[in-house]
Amino acid sequence: MLRLDPASSVLLVVDVQEKLAPAMPAAALEQVHRAARILLEAARLTGARVLATEQYPSGLGPTVAPLREALAAAGVEPIAKVSFSALGEPAFVSRLLSRRPRHVVVIGMEAHICVAQTARDLCNLGVDVHVPLDGVASRRDDHRAAGLGLSERAGASITTAESVAFDWLGEARGDAWKAVSKLVR
Repeated sequence: MLRLDPASSVLLVVDVQEKLAPAMPAAALEQVHRAARILLEAARLTGARVLATEQYPSGLGPTVAPLREALAAAGVEPIAKVSFSALGEPAFVSRLLSRRPRHVVVIGMEAHICVAQTARDLCNLGVDVHVPLDGVASRRDDHRAAGLGLSERAGASITTAESVAFDWLGEARGDAWKAVSKLVR
């Protein structure tokens, strides 16, 4: 297992949308928001690339406001899709493969549908996939657990947002480390 190299990593934020978010358990949704904050900041500080998707945005709405603002600040425009796997959307595949990543970290909703199908398809492409367990949610906890299991059986590593962030950082010194350390406290 290779250390996550931010220069060849993508953080993928899947379908954290306004009309879908209220259906998530409150604690799980808060964990997703926390994980997204940590990973977006770590990506910014280390140079990891960020991509995002929105499932059927005319029906499920845009990405939730705080995350939408953070993505916009990073210059990321979510890619609309109707396929459950992000890899079913040609615009996403084109953007992803414009600089083929070695590692993709997948967070978002729902763990047992869009996240698991995307993780499986990325693994089938030969990408090293990481799914932070604190970065995914489903409407039901048993569905979330099933989604994590599906992702793992497909070949993804189940991890945490902090593990990914500190792997990208590589050492406990410098301004980037200080900034990420403040977020995880």
